[in-house]
Amino acid sequence: MGYRVGVDIGGSFTDFALFDEATQSLKTLKVFSRPDEPGAEVLEGIRLVGERYGIRPEEVSYFTHGTTVGINTVIQRKGLRLALFTTEHFRDVLEIARLKIPDMYNLLSKRAAPLITRDLVFGVTGRLRADGSVQDELDEASVARAVEGARAAGAEGIVISFLHAYRNPAHELAAKAIVERLAPEIPVFCSNETWPIIREYERTITAAIGAYVQPRVAHYLGSLQQALKDVGVTADPRLTKSNGGVMTAEQGKNQCVQMILSGTASGVIGASYVAEICGIERCMSLDIGGTSADVAVIIGGQPQYGVGEQIGEFQIFIPSVSVSSIGEGGGSIAWIDAQGVLKVGPESAGSRPGPACYGRGGTRATITDAFAALGLVGLSEIGYSAVTIDRAAARRVVGELAEALGRTIEQTAEAIIRIAVSGMYSDVSALVSRSGIDPREFSCLAFGGAGPMMACFLARELGMQEVVVPTTPGVLSALGGLIADLKSDFIKTLYADLDVATAAVIRTEFAMLKERAVDWLRRDQGYDGTYALKYSAELRYRGQSFEIDTALDPDTIAACDVAAMAASFHREHERIYGHADPHAAIQVISLRIIVSGKTAKPDFPRRKLQPGPASSTRQAEVWLDGAQRQIDLYRRADLIPGQTFAGPAVVTQDDCTTVVPPGYVTRVDEYANLRITREAAQ
Repeated sequence: MGYRVGVDIGGSFTDFALFDEATQSLKTLKVFSRPDEPGAEVLEGIRLVGERYGIRPEEVSYFTHGTTVGINTVIQRKGLRLALFTTEHFRDVLEIARLKIPDMYNLLSKRAAPLITRDLVFGVTGRLRADGSVQDELDEASVARAVEGARAAGAEGIVISFLHAYRNPAHELAAKAIVERLAPEIPVFCSNETWPIIREYERTITAAIGAYVQPRVAHYLGSLQQALKDVGVTADPRLTKSNGGVMTAEQGKNQCVQMILSGTASGVIGASYVAEICGIERCMSLDIGGTSADVAVIIGGQPQYGVGEQIGEFQIFIPSVSVSSIGEGGGSIAWIDAQGVLKVGPESAGSRPGPACYGRGGTRATITDAFAALGLVGLSEIGYSAVTIDRAAARRVVGELAEALGRTIEQTAEAIIRIAVSGMYSDVSALVSRSGIDPREFSCLAFGGAGPMMACFLARELGMQEVVVPTTPGVLSALGGLIADLKSDFIKTLYADLDVATAAVIRTEFAMLKERAVDWLRRDQGYDGTYALKYSAELRYRGQSFEIDTALDPDTIAACDVAAMAASFHREHERIYGHADPHAAIQVISLRIIVSGKTAKPDFPRRKLQPGPASSTRQAEVWLDGAQRQIDLYRRADLIPGQTFAGPAVVTQDDCTTVVPPGYVTRVDEYANLRITREAAQ
C-alpha cells in the first residue's frame, strides 16, 4: 500500500492529486508552474507534499503525469528543424493541405506556415499504386540525394511520408534504412510507424508534428524520470495520453504524438468520472485554467472521442478525447486596441508574472484581476496558501483601463468578465450546433482554477439549468490522470467494399490487431489484470467523402456477418444524420481496436443527506451584476451534504473560488458536490 499520485501542469499552477491506497482518501495540492524550467514544479510539489502531508517519496507507488510540453512546442514553434521526404511530384502536400482557410467567415484569414518549409521538402523517385502494389521501384540514388540536401540545409530530423504507405510501408521502411546508413546522426520518422491512416495530408501532418516535438518531449521525460529517482520516487512515471488513457514514460519518448493532448484529456476523464458516479446523463465539462477555457461533451458518463483536434495552428489526426478551446483563462490579459475597444486575451500572464493581484510582478489587468477588483476573489487564501490576493493591485491595473475608457473600475471589471463570457458563448454555440445538442438539456461541470469562478455566468447566457462544482475542482485534471486506465488504439486501413470477401479479411485483420493490442498491454505496460477490447470500423456509403466510426460486435466479426455489420452502420448513420440508405453500397476504410486495462479508482463516499440551510462564515461587500451587494461567504469544508443556500454568494476553498450570482440556489449533494440551479422564478 502506498500513494497513487496524479500531476497536471497548467499555465499558472501545477496540480497534485494524492490517493491513499490504505484509507481510500484523497489529498490535493497546488504549486506555481515553472515554464522557465519544466519539471521543477513537479519536484517542488513532491517536496511540499512531504511537508504538508508527511508523505515520503518512497511511499509513492504509482505516478501519472499530464504535460503540455508537446503542444507548447508546436504553439511556440520551438521543435526540430525537419526535412520531409515525399513521393516525387508531391512536395506540396503540407503547403496545399486541404485548401481550407482557418476561418470560413474571414476572407482575409490565411493558413499557417507549415512546420516544414518547402526548401526542406525533397521528392523521392518510387511509386506505389493505391492498392499498395509497386508501380516504380524505390530509387536509392534519389534517397541519397535527398539525404545530402537535407543535411546541407541543416535538417535536424527527417520525416518520410510516401503515397499509399498505409497500404504498404515497404518504400518508407527501405528509405528509412538508407537514411540511417548514410546519416546515422539524423533521427528519421516514418508516417506508417507514427499513425498509418489513409489520406496523405492527414498522415503527413501527424507524422510531422510527432517528429517536431519528439526531442523536447524525450528530453523532458528523461529528465523527469531521473529527477524522480533522485528524490526517492521509485515508481516509473506514466503519462496521460490524448485518448484519455495512460502509458509508460519510456513509451512516451518514442510515441510522443500519442500524448500531445495529455493535459486537456486528463481533465475530461476526471469530469467524466464525476458525472458517472453522480448519475449526470448529459454533461458539458468546463475547464478554465490560467491560459485557456476548454469544453467537452460527456454523455452517460463517457467522454466523446474523435480525430482532427487542433494543436496550435494545425490539426492532428490521432484518436483523442474531443476537447474544444472556447476562450481565455483566468490569467488572460485585458487590453485596449487601437480603436479604443476593450479586448481580452489571447495573451496570458501565465505563472510569472501572473495576474497583478498575485503579487508576482504582474502589471497588466487579467480576468482574475477583474474578479479581485470586484471583491469576488481574495476573500480567503487560495492556491494552498501559495497566493495572497492583493485587491489594491487588481484595482490599480483595472483602473488604468477604466481611466482610458472613461468608466469606473467596477464597470470596467464587469466588462472584462462579460467580454470573456461572450467569447465563450460564441464558441460554445458553434460547438453545440456542430454536435446537434441543446445546452439547455445539459449540466455544466466546472473545474480548473477559474472554472467555478466563471461557470454560472456562462451557464446563464447558454440557458443551462445546472452548474456542478466537484469537491476538488482546481485539481480535477490531476485526478483524471490518476484514475485513467491503461489504454491504446490500433488501426489498420483497408479501403475496400463491405462484402463477403472483405468480411473474411476483416476477421483476419482484427485478429492481428487484437494480438498487437494485448501484447502492448502485457509486455509494454506490464499489466497482468483483466482487459477490455472495443472493436469498430470506419465505414461510409460509397461516394461519401467522410466515414463514421461504427462499433462492431466481436461475434459479428467472427461470423463474417456482413448484414449485421451493415446494419450497425445504417443505425449509426441514422442517429447522426437522421437518415440512412439500407440499399446503398458500403465501404470499409479502416479497422480499429481499443484495448484498456483498469486502474484503481478512488472510492468517493456517498454520504447521508442532512437537509437544512448552510451557515455562512461572514458577509462581504462586492460588486456583482451591476450593483454593490452584501453577499454570504461560505467555506467549502464546512458545507454538509443536504444543505442549501441562495445567491449571491461566494464559496472559498484551497484550490478555487466559486461565485454564485443572484437568482441561483446551491444544494450540496450526497457526494459533496455543489449543484447550483436557477431559481424557479428566473
